[in-house]
Amino acid sequence: MTDQLTVSVLGTGIMGAAMARNLARAGHTVRVWNRTRDKAEPLAADGVHIAARPEEAVRDADVVVTMLYDGPAALDVMRQATAGLRPGTAWVQSTTAGVDAVADLAAFADEHGLVFFDAPVLGTRGPAEAGQLLVLAAGPSDARDRVAPVLDAVGSRTVWTGEDGAAGSATRLKLVANSWVLAATNAAGEVLALAKALGVDPDGFFDAIAGGPLDMGYLRAKAALIRDGALTPAQFAVTTAAKDARLIVEAGEANGVRLDVAAAGAERLARAAEQGHGDEDMAAAYFASFEEKATD
Repeated sequence: MTDQLTVSVLGTGIMGAAMARNLARAGHTVRVWNRTRDKAEPLAADGVHIAARPEEAVRDADVVVTMLYDGPAALDVMRQATAGLRPGTAWVQSTTAGVDAVADLAAFADEHGLVFFDAPVLGTRGPAEAGQLLVLAAGPSDARDRVAPVLDAVGSRTVWTGEDGAAGSATRLKLVANSWVLAATNAAGEVLALAKALGVDPDGFFDAIAGGPLDMGYLRAKAALIRDGALTPAQFAVTTAAKDARLIVEAGEANGVRLDVAAAGAERLARAAEQGHGDEDMAAAYFASFEEKATD
């Protein structure tokens, strides 16, 4: 099989648009669809074809990539694409869908003869645009060569977690990783909020932990977005982070684990969205520490 493929990308938000652009730059023929067409139109400058309907985007594709809001959204769009799908097409399902939804998506793939890959990614806008995402993937080893050019174009590394995408092993790992990311993000916001309330210069805190085991590049990066007012364009939006947080809490509950920090974090992100920060970077959960929208 040639390394130059026809790839369909369904969903061109922060991550999907970057993935489509990098696939085109790698020499693949790329067709995309997005619910709001205007958000996909800039990709035309990169040689990407903007399809009017999902079924048009997937017709004759070697690989279909879904990067949508959640599992139900991915299933709905794939159902809309049914007329254009052909048996044997590889489906790289990269939406953070949650454990239960993966089974539904895999069942759809089986019904239509698609080769299903559970393949969420780790990374935000910057790594996505640079083609440096970490891909977590599960799927049949005898079909991995077919999707390798796609995964190589969007990521710096692929971690294979299993042979059966329907088992959701990649999604499970993604939820574990995201639980840490979201906890760290919320902690970064709270430390700045507490410093503000107590009249402590945040630089004093960062100087105190510098170079020690409590120091962390991610903490400094998220704190800088808050302090510099650089929350747009979002690296990873509050509304999407809130959705992922809910999936994490639900996964814990379904398996008998109480995740108090994750649950509080989900509420915090939801509160920030209600305050009008939904489209800002998830670091904007900082504002949930205040009754009114903070100005600094």
